[in-house]
This record gives sequence, structure tokens and C-alpha cells, in this order.
Amino acid sequence: MRVDVPSPVARSGRGSAEPWRAWLNHPLWESCGVAQRALPDDAPNILIVLIDDVGPGLPTTFGGEIRTDTLTPIYSEGIGYNRFHTTAMCSPTRASLLTGRNHHRIGNGQIAELANDWDGYSGEIPRSSARVAEVLRLYGYATAAWGKWHNRRKP
Repeated sequence: MRVDVPSPVARSGRGSAEPWRAWLNHPLWESCGVAQRALPDDAPNILIVLIDDVGPGLPTTFGGEIRTDTLTPIYSEGIGYNRFHTTAMCSPTRASLLTGRNHHRIGNGQIAELANDWDGYSGEIPRSSARVAEVLRLYGYATAAWGKWHNRRKP
């Protein structure tokens, strides 16, 4: 099922969507090995947000008391999922979100610093497990990520 979500730039009233689209088609992406954007103009924007170490009742977005003035309009104008399986640990949860797979199947059964040679606990996502960003890039999306990942064991 495809769901069209308008551009956040066009929704915000802070200008048109055209500067945003121009940035996505910037030659910088080609120099990074990213294919030219081949998506239709009405393709939805995709934003995945993982907020670590908070309960779902904390932000005002979900009925809590902590003001989240930026998150609330983004959430209310898009699609929100609230049944993501967390693992009670940061590294495995992030690995699952990055790949869409069970954390043990991708070598992240525990926190990256505790990695070992047991099956499912290597602390390395295998190259055979495509990440969501890689798949989206193949479909023409420009992808980026910011924040703490904590998904590799220390050498």
C-alpha cells in the first residue's frame, strides 16, 4: 500500500518544496555513489525517528507532559507507528530498526561492547542484511542519518 505524504517544507509554509527537491538532486549525491533521484514528484518523504531511553507517555506528542513542539506536527501530519518491538537495550533495538530484522538474526543480541563469538552476538550487522536506507537509496531516495548509533563492537 502506498501512502502519499506531502513535503514537510511545503506544509510548513516556510517556502516551497522546490528548494528541498533541488537539494535532493544536488550533484553531491552522485559523487557519493547515490543514484539520481528516480522517484515521482508525489513520492512520500520518509522520516524515521528513534528516541532512546524515554517512555511513550513522556512527550506531549503521545499525551505526556514534556513539550515536543517540533515532533508533534511532524507526527500528526504523517504516519506514526507505535508497535515497534524494542529489545530493552539500545544497540539491538537500533540494529532492528536499521534492518527490519530480529536483532539476533543480525548479530546484535546484546549491547555492542559485549559482543562475542556466539551466534547472534557478534556485534556486527552482516553485509548480507540490507539496511532500510540502502533499500530506499536503490529506489531513488537520498538518505542520511544523525545521532548515536552504538552498533559496532570496539576494535
